[in-house]
Amino acid sequence: MRVLGINALFHDPAAALLVDGQPVAAAEEERFSRRKHGKRPVPFSAWELPTEAASWCLAEAGLRPEEIDAVAYSFDPSLAEPAADLELDDPWDPLRLTYARQAPEFLCSALPGLTPDQVHFVPHHVAHAASGAFAAPDAERSSVLVVDGRGESASHLAARRRGTVLEPLHSQQLPHSLGLVYEELTEHLGFLRSSDEYKVMALASYGKPRMASELARYVHSTEDGGFVARDVPWESFAPPARAGQGWTQEHADLAASAQRCLEDTLLDMARWLHGRTHDQLLTMAGGVALNCVANARLAAEGPFADVWVQPAAGDAGTALGSALAFAAAGGETTAPMGGADLGRQWSDAELHDWLTRAGVPFEQPDDVSEEVARALADDAIVAWFQGRSEYGPRALGHRSLLAHPGRSANLERLNDVKGREQFRPVAPMVREERAPEIFEGVLPSPYMLFVHEVRSAWLDRIPAVVHTDGTARIQTVGRDREPRLARMLEEFERLTGLPVVVNTSLNTAGRPMVDDPRDALECFGSAPVDLLALGPYVVRRAGFFDRAGGEGGRGR
Repeated sequence: MRVLGINALFHDPAAALLVDGQPVAAAEEERFSRRKHGKRPVPFSAWELPTEAASWCLAEAGLRPEEIDAVAYSFDPSLAEPAADLELDDPWDPLRLTYARQAPEFLCSALPGLTPDQVHFVPHHVAHAASGAFAAPDAERSSVLVVDGRGESASHLAARRRGTVLEPLHSQQLPHSLGLVYEELTEHLGFLRSSDEYKVMALASYGKPRMASELARYVHSTEDGGFVARDVPWESFAPPARAGQGWTQEHADLAASAQRCLEDTLLDMARWLHGRTHDQLLTMAGGVALNCVANARLAAEGPFADVWVQPAAGDAGTALGSALAFAAAGGETTAPMGGADLGRQWSDAELHDWLTRAGVPFEQPDDVSEEVARALADDAIVAWFQGRSEYGPRALGHRSLLAHPGRSANLERLNDVKGREQFRPVAPMVREERAPEIFEGVLPSPYMLFVHEVRSAWLDRIPAVVHTDGTARIQTVGRDREPRLARMLEEFERLTGLPVVVNTSLNTAGRPMVDDPRDALECFGSAPVDLLALGPYVVRRAGFFDRAGGEGGRGR
């Protein structure tokens, strides 16, 4: 069966393709359109579809729209209730629902050859749940927890997987929503709602949860597996912050208090779920599952032996999840994700042609991993562009900015390069076999979805990647899946004695992650990056700007 999954209604539009139960391609529309998150989550944009992402997924598999068996759309308008009935302040929500009902016709227009009967609605939280339970390895018997802003009429789903069956156990009805409460706080702290929630998580590390007990009056779990989360009087805790004016200690304390309430509530929900399923494995999805601090606490203090989080846990992941849910409901055996690298890639010959056409002086070293390791050891900042792009918001060694972790100034330097707030941390990547010596927490951790305590012996050795609370959000690198990356880490350790490299996403503030070679060259040209490693080729900053006369690209 060939199933195209589509997420479009709220934000992070994306497409994913499943062929005979195997995920073969997945991409977010932002990587093509170059609009962060694809679009804003307002009713007036609900009609916009991930047309380019869907077209690429089909082309990657050599399929035409008429050759698809089904399109799975990750929202079911028949389950939606009017926003007023849900006590949501969303007067234009009927427009969003109108667009959702017309999605089959919109898709047929966007992908000529489709017919409306090929399009099937999949409940939003079922799509999220499937993106966890069916994509995780060895999850035939597992529990799943979905927490986000909103779906059709709920904001949460607890379920269990048994083979090809997802059995719902509980859902929290709107207007109670942990995701929407966190969005409100994001806006109150002067950040962009439905975009900058991760900044609140970072800011929380600078505060103390002194307001948590009072805030828990508005955000807490209930005894039935659900929660209360609504009507928080934010101004009674701290005055609103204005965008661009910085934060105060009061704001950091409020962020820390909200983070604590979120974690406590999730822990209670996980305990309730485990009490019904007694499973060893918990899989997680939904935008709240991108909160790596909460995930780490769930793994450390929760009742499940193992926790696996979908790397595209936000709404983009429902494209894959809707396809998996539809296939499994049809009795098809689905395969777990082999990795998050499900996006576009270019051959070495194609990359050579890109560089030549761009007229950029470039080289082909004998070993690009060694060349990059030497540059990093000399304190260069390196743009690393290798293989297929990542599905989800984390740079996982395919579209990354790399730097030396032993220089504490590199945190400020990278935040300046990217145009980010200085309170935000950068992450370390480390070879899988070396991670237990340096970090304490969930291991392996290939998707940067948990924070880890940095062992005391390493705090002063890798200061650029240690957050203010002594933690780091790590990515472990396995040699079997990432041989070129592992080789670079090995060589960097030989040169410096450090088995860790700084890894942050290859983009600048407000821009989607780099996806194609043109994006990489534009980012390299506009930001103070010293070296670009594009496949087996390297471009040096001096050569990039000293090519007067336009000699054109060359390789050796």
